[in-house]
Amino acid sequence: MFKRKNFSADFNASLVVFFVALPLCLGIALASGAPIISGLIAGIAGGLIVGFLSGSQTSVSGPAAGLTVIVLTSIEQLNGFEIFLCALVIAGAIQILLGFIGAGIIGNFVPSSVIKGMLAAIGIILIFKQLPHAFGYDKDFEGDESFEQLDQHNTFSELLELGNHFTIGAIVIALITFMVLYFGEHKKIKELSLLKIVPVSLIAVLTGTIANILFESFYQPFKLEPEHLVQIPNVLDTTNFNFPDFSQVSKILIWIVAIKIALVASLETLLSIEATDKLDPEKRITPTSRELMAQGAGNLVSGFIGGLPITAVIVRSSANIVAGAKTKRSAILHGLMLFIFVLIFPKLLNKIPLSTLAVLLIFVGFKLTKPTLYIQQFKNGIDQFLPFIVTVIAIVFSDLLIGVAIGLLVSFFFIVRSSFQKAVSITIDGKNFLIKLKGNVSFLNKAFLREKFESIPEESYMIIDGTEATYIDKDIIELLDDLEELAEHRGIIIEKKMKNIIV
Repeated sequence: MFKRKNFSADFNASLVVFFVALPLCLGIALASGAPIISGLIAGIAGGLIVGFLSGSQTSVSGPAAGLTVIVLTSIEQLNGFEIFLCALVIAGAIQILLGFIGAGIIGNFVPSSVIKGMLAAIGIILIFKQLPHAFGYDKDFEGDESFEQLDQHNTFSELLELGNHFTIGAIVIALITFMVLYFGEHKKIKELSLLKIVPVSLIAVLTGTIANILFESFYQPFKLEPEHLVQIPNVLDTTNFNFPDFSQVSKILIWIVAIKIALVASLETLLSIEATDKLDPEKRITPTSRELMAQGAGNLVSGFIGGLPITAVIVRSSANIVAGAKTKRSAILHGLMLFIFVLIFPKLLNKIPLSTLAVLLIFVGFKLTKPTLYIQQFKNGIDQFLPFIVTVIAIVFSDLLIGVAIGLLVSFFFIVRSSFQKAVSITIDGKNFLIKLKGNVSFLNKAFLREKFESIPEESYMIIDGTEATYIDKDIIELLDDLEELAEHRGIIIEKKMKNIIV
């Protein structure tokens, strides 16, 4: 399954995903009103369990920002995190069932323009959401993707607060990290033997961390306070862990919450998988129903050991691909790193500045929302560009699922319009008219047919050719019968060429 020649690329990518996932797991747990350790448990389960069972070679799973509100309200409704974990275990079982019956096929019905719009929007969100963290303003939780934030600001109003809440030390460290990453992308620097062994992202994180240690020792004004650093709880303290309470499993509310989590997590997973496959340089196709079963297994395990819900997440998956991952070994290794470092080296991780990790994510964001992507979509025509740009705007100003739903509606309009235009064509030669019906002809074409018939002058000859149609619904047949009666009164001769294709 894993080729030895890909190990270096996968290992380097896993380091990037590890650094990206670490603050996101903590931030999402905090925003969900769950124990902090639950986010790390979900990240580990997403890497080790889902990573191993998934058919995707490049996606990464873990706690998702899109589920924070659902988790927060569900914990309140169920009166406890332990009862919520019971619902999560049931949700995992439901996802396994959905995968077993082939529900993953739903992901195949999302147009390419919407998927590309989703990726571009995530890039924009990463840039704007991480800028405050790069400036040392960490009031909003890491990993937030929604426009409206829990701190009473939104994506853009948060930026206006930077002038009053920035931290000089964080800005300096962010600039140092930026310089390392920027010059690390230079072709000549990439050829250095050191960078073929140690990824530039690791050098950037180490540089930012060392800078803060030096500030702490030699220049206190620039030293970062703990709230601007990674904050991992003591995992050896067993009081931090929670386990599911199955004593109330018969309550209907638990099952309602479980179904809600299963459906939303499955939708987010399918969208992320479609987007990840688009980004994959090797263009491999993930078996979506198998993915649902893998996610279900991950949520079963996460629920049993006190973790948050898991989905395939586009931010970590994008970082994985951008970092050069070749196989799913990268996702598995990142889960293993989370487990080992959180268990053995938490004090070391707690020295990493959030501003350094924010710059890593900003770099990923720029690669997802390149100007060339917008130019290419514009060149593809209005039927591709409009759903794309509407999806971008809708996601940025709402959230992932709402934005994609709006993008799908716009795409559907163009699909219907295209089908409508291709279904009926008319050729005119003097007083001779040929109306051809092609493909699927439905009630949507009634108005066009009636309008064209009314414009035909008296004493004309008209052929209605339906031999190339694959489907003509009964509304159209009734309309054609009505037009024949009207034609007699106007001296119009109608000849119909049809085949038995009516449904």
